[in-house]
Amino acid sequence: MTQPSPDLAFALRLADLADAVSLPRFQAADLHVDTKPDRSFVTDADTAVERALREVIEQELPGDSFFGEESGRSERGSRRWIIDPIDGTANFLRGVPNWATLIALEVDGVATVGVVSAPAFGARWWASTGTGAWGQASGQEPRRLRVSDVRDLEHASLSFQSIEQWDQAGYLEALVALTRTVWRDRAYGDMWSYMLLAEGLVDIVAEFDVKPYDLAAIAPIVREAGGRFTDVNGADTAWNGSSLATNGHLHDAAVAHIAEHHSPA
Repeated sequence: MTQPSPDLAFALRLADLADAVSLPRFQAADLHVDTKPDRSFVTDADTAVERALREVIEQELPGDSFFGEESGRSERGSRRWIIDPIDGTANFLRGVPNWATLIALEVDGVATVGVVSAPAFGARWWASTGTGAWGQASGQEPRRLRVSDVRDLEHASLSFQSIEQWDQAGYLEALVALTRTVWRDRAYGDMWSYMLLAEGLVDIVAEFDVKPYDLAAIAPIVREAGGRFTDVNGADTAWNGSSLATNGHLHDAAVAHIAEHHSPA
C-alpha cells in the first residue's frame, strides 16, 4: 500500500474518531432512539459521531464545506466532506453489526476519497482517486481490492438491498425479472453489499431511495476496485436517488435489463 494522500489520511483519522464514539454505544442498554420527520430512526450515536467529525473538519479545514445526514450543510468552497455517521441505523439500534460510518471528500462535484469504517465487523475499506481501493480486517495487513471478472448476467451474484425500495420506486417487476436472470440474489444490505462487490464477492448491487451521504464514500471504493458506479439509468452520479454498482463487465447489461423490464406508471 502506498502512502495515503493528506486528504485520505485525514479521512482515516476521522474514521478512527468515529469508531471511538460509535462502538461503545453499540448494544448499549441506554441507547437513545428518536424518529425523524421522514420516519427514519436516529440514535444518540448518530448525532454524537457527526458532531465529533464536523467539529474536527471545521477546526482543521475551515475552508471546506460539509454535508452530514443529521446536521445538514455548510457551503464554503469546491471541497465538501460528506458524512453518514451511521449507515445502517436500524441495524445499529437492533444490535446487528452491519453498520458503518461513511466519510467522503467531494472535489468539484466528484467524490475523490471514500472511507467505510465498520468497527462492529472489525473492518474498514477506503480509496482515493488513482491509488486503488483497499480493505483491512482487524489485526491484518491492508489488502488491495478488486472486483470479480464475471461477464454474464446468468453467472452473476446480485444484492438488491430491499424489495420495498424497488416496489415503492415502481421497479418491482424489473427486480423480479433480474432475479430470474442472475445466478444468485440476496439482500446483504447497506454499505456491506458494495464492499462485497469491491472485494469481488458480489457482482451487482442496486437500490433506490438513497441520498448522497449513503453513496458518496462508496463510489470511489467501487471505482478504484475496478467497478462502475452510476444510478440505475447509467448516469454517472450519486445524487439521483438510486444506485447501480457492478464489476464493470456487467454494467451495460444490467442497465439495459432494468430498463427493459421497468414499466413506468
